Amino acid sequence: MKKQIFLVLVFAFLITVSAGVRIKEIANFRGARDNQLFGLGLVTGLNGTGDSGLVTSELMTNIFKNMGYSVQSQFKTKNTAVVMVFADIPPFYKEGMKLDITVASIGDAKSLENGYLIQTPLLGADNKVYAVAQGAVFTGGADAKGSSNTQKKYRITGSVPQGAIVETEIPVSIFSDDMVSINLNSPDITTAARVAMAINVSFSEKIAKAQDPSTIRVDIPEIFKDDVISFLSLIEEVEVEKDQKAKIVLDEKTGTIILGGKVKVGDFSLSYGSFVLSVVNGQVGEKEATVDNIISALKAAGAVPQDILVIIKNASKAGYVMAELVVI
Repeated sequence: MKKQIFLVLVFAFLITVSAGVRIKEIANFRGARDNQLFGLGLVTGLNGTGDSGLVTSELMTNIFKNMGYSVQSQFKTKNTAVVMVFADIPPFYKEGMKLDITVASIGDAKSLENGYLIQTPLLGADNKVYAVAQGAVFTGGADAKGSSNTQKKYRITGSVPQGAIVETEIPVSIFSDDMVSINLNSPDITTAARVAMAINVSFSEKIAKAQDPSTIRVDIPEIFKDDVISFLSLIEEVEVEKDQKAKIVLDEKTGTIILGGKVKVGDFSLSYGSFVLSVVNGQVGEKEATVDNIISALKAAGAVPQDILVIIKNASKAGYVMAELVVI
């Protein structure tokens, strides 16, 4: 018994010392997920930049007929455009809550700028209407021709902030049989084990168990069976050190290098152009052999981003960089 108490105290100490993020930041409860909605709509108010085909005219004619107006002939206008409308509805959203939506032209419209989306039903995968969208379309970006960093407008897609109103709630069930399941956003064996251990320590009883690298099953204690939401809120606040393998992302187009933590490097020597790089006994010069220290040393020697990209990529391919390499 004393041994068990001692081990629990040791585990609690380790988790307290190394706690990094709340479970809320790295996981969600099974069943509590977003759902995708879509619809076919019409954007009007365009200044001659809309569709030129017959589809738009047919839709306009049908809209007027549904409103009770008698239409003798099809409209011929380039002031409207047929669009697909997309939205994600988060879990637990109730009737009357609002969603951001995205619209995208599916015809030959030149621009949706300054257009207005006519009321459009948004359907789920079951072909039922869960929201209705309408509002002014914003294409964003800028017309500036100066800086290369300025994002130019892409005029045949746009957004309508808070442009959809939820009409029907999507049922959500996150617990059954007196238990809940936690799904990690990024499956990982070590993190799953740490989450289960941290929950057990926090509640001073073994209620959590990692079922696989993605899922942790948690039994609802008797004291919380009539107040499950409070129990779930306590679980969300439990802190865990998330384990993550080292990764380096190289963007060859922009010369950007992204890496997390101190990515270690093995001993090697490399000659590239006028640069000679040596890692000896785990040191780069007088510093620890890590990728960030190698980058600093290369910059100090006058290397440009493309030089650094080539050196890091070749060292990684040769097996001397202790991280997964992703080139984009």
